Order: sequence, then structure tokens, then C-alpha cells
Amino acid sequence: MSGLNLELLPLIIMVVFGFSFMFSGMYLGAAMGLFGFLGLAYVRGWDHALGELMTVPYTMFSNYDLTVIPLFILMGQICFYAGMSADLFGTTYKWLGHMRGGLAMAAVGACAGFAAICGSSVATAVTMGLVALPEMRRYKYDPALSTGSLAAGGTIGILIPPSLSFIIYGIMTGQSIGELFIAGIIPGILQAILFMIAIFIVCSRNPALGPAGPRTGLKEKILSFKDTWIVILLFVCIIGSLYMGICTPTEAAAIGSFVAFVFAVAKRRLTRQTMWLSFLDTVKSTSMLMIIFVGAIIMSHFLAVTRIPTTLADTVVTLEVNRYVVLGLIIVVYLILGCLMDPGSMLLLTIPTFYPVIMALHFDPIWFGVLVTIMCEIGCITPPVGLNVFVIRGIAGDVPMYTIFRGIIPFLIADILLVLIVILVPKLSLFLPSLMR
Repeated sequence: MSGLNLELLPLIIMVVFGFSFMFSGMYLGAAMGLFGFLGLAYVRGWDHALGELMTVPYTMFSNYDLTVIPLFILMGQICFYAGMSADLFGTTYKWLGHMRGGLAMAAVGACAGFAAICGSSVATAVTMGLVALPEMRRYKYDPALSTGSLAAGGTIGILIPPSLSFIIYGIMTGQSIGELFIAGIIPGILQAILFMIAIFIVCSRNPALGPAGPRTGLKEKILSFKDTWIVILLFVCIIGSLYMGICTPTEAAAIGSFVAFVFAVAKRRLTRQTMWLSFLDTVKSTSMLMIIFVGAIIMSHFLAVTRIPTTLADTVVTLEVNRYVVLGLIIVVYLILGCLMDPGSMLLLTIPTFYPVIMALHFDPIWFGVLVTIMCEIGCITPPVGLNVFVIRGIAGDVPMYTIFRGIIPFLIADILLVLIVILVPKLSLFLPSLMR
């Protein structure tokens, strides 16, 4: 074995050892932090490693740019406790409920609407599951179709802005969060359409799976929008201010939270208890993400010191293979990781390694951010973890896990089709951001 290989062998062993922490059941933030800490102690010494433990948490927690995370989470929580999800479902139900599978389509449409005010996949699935599942049961929808459509529809929450996944990706890579938000709009709408087409095909083959509901008059359909104007206003305030360059993402998040709060109070939809719960849930979610962030930064500092990501990128560039072959391998890695962990953890774990490779292959970083977010969505509904599936299982109660996973299959096919479209037609993601430059 050459001297170079002998020199790299301890680092390779340490990387394998570190990843074993992450898959051993240890809390991910602690696992990544411990991995990075021990690695830095080995490469640079204990003083340097202890210095990282002192400086990284303070630097992260005092970073003004990260305030965008709790503000967007708070906006989503206020909207959740104010019952805006029920308004959205009511509107989409009146427009689509009379069709075969119309209730499932309405649930997907409402998920897309709620995604415009909530950046979390799980929160979207919970919210719409509580509202739509009882209605689908009342009309005797097939359990697999009803639960599968809600679990899959919830994933739209991290593609249509505002999206926590885009925020994490933007912070980790230094890319514009505003451009990432704008880039997710068209793919997010296309995803909702593909999900509805999947429902239409399934119910056309077997109408008993999703019986049609009562037909609603045109006047009632139009009047239903009066209950959803606040969602449109919030979306316009956030995306419009970012698109025109009036606000930073943090300022847009603050405006969105304030508008949501004023609406909820004015409509008397927010009590002291629900306001407290929205703050409490925001603190819990933010704390979890920040701890994972700290661990990920310490780990990325270790990887930067070892030059593993840049060496990997240089090696990949020298390979005599098409760059799309490498991209395909990266997608396979995301598919595997999606079976084992949540989207935020996936991003924080992989971006320090994959981002240099993508840049070396001259892929657009904004486009890659959209692609990675779609892969995170797929991870939310694939076994054995499938966070959205577990959430819907908790709401449905008597529906077995295998039934929900069976209902997911048409939507997984639609997601794979979306991935292919985004890869083959990059302009789908890059057209709107190009107008901002």
C-alpha cells in the first residue's frame, strides 16, 4: 500500500466510524457534532476541537440570517391553529369534489395552497389529514387512496415556497434563498397537477376507490374564495417582496408572521391557548433544527480540513463518464438516505459533500437545490421511515402501515416523473429566478 493510502486510511476509518454514529439511533445533531469533534481532534488536536465546540454554537445562534427559520415556522403554526387549512380544503372541495377521486384531488390542491404559508412537509400532512380524512371516510373512499394522497400531498409543503428545505440549502451553500423560493413555484405546481392526474387515472380504472361527491354551483364555487384570500395575500406578500427585491427572506418571513397573526386575531380564530401552542411548537421545531445545524457545521469543518469533499469533486471531474451518470448516483444516494432519515437531516448531512461535486460538474446550484428538495419529498413517503406516512397513520388510527404505503405507489411514480422532467427541462426551475438576476 502506498504512503498516500496509508495516510488516508485513518481518515477513511474515522468517516466510516462517524457515519455509524448517525445510523446507530443517536440523535443526529449530536452524532454529526461528535463525528466532527473527534475528527478535528485527530487532525488538528484537542485544542482546536474544543475551540470549535465553543465558537460554532455561539456563531450559529447569533446569526441574524437564521432568524428566517423560526419566523417562517411561526407563520405556519399560526395559520395551522387559525384553521386556514379547513378554508383551503373547503374551496378546493367545492371545485373538485364532484369528480371521481375529487376529494383526494381537493386534498392535494389544499396541500399545495397550505404549502404557500407553511414550509414543512409534516405540518402540511398533519393539517390536511385532520381536515380531509374524515370527509373521505364519509364518502367511503378507499383507505389506501385517501391516506396515500394525504401523505404524498403533504410533501408539496417543502417545494412550494416558503420552504424550510430551501432555507437550509441556501444557508449551507450561500445561494440566494429568494431565488430558491422562486425556483420551487413551477415544479411545485406541476407536482400537484401530476398527483391529481395520478388520482384521476387510479379512479378511472376503479371508480369505487374514490366516489364522486355532490356537485356545487358556479356561484358557490366563486364565493368560496372569500375564505382563502388571506392565503393568497400571504403568498403575494412573501414571494412578491422577494421577487421585487423589496425585502430579504428574513423580513418577508416577519411580514408574513405579522399578517397571519393580525388576520387570526381579527377573525377571532386565535385564543391565548392556541397562541401559546403556536409559540411552543415554533420553539421546539427551531431548537431541533438549530442543534442539527451546529452538529452539521462542526462536521463540515472537519470535512473541509480533510479536503474530502474537494478531493471527491476533483476525482469525479477527472472520471471519463457523463456528468449525468454522477448525478444519477447522487440521486440514488438520496433515495437510500430518504428511507432512513428526515429531509432536513439529509440536507445537512449530504450538502457539504455533494455541493462541491455539483459545482465541479457545472450544474446550476439553484436547479440542484430544487432537485434535492424533490428527492427529500420522495424520502418523506418511502419505507421504512416515511415521516409523512407515520403522521397519517397516527391520524387514521385503524389503517395499517402497509395500506398507506400501497396507496403511495401512484404518487411515487408521479414524483419520479417529476424528477425526470426537472432534469430534462432545467428551465422549468430556472426561468423565474433568471428574471430576478
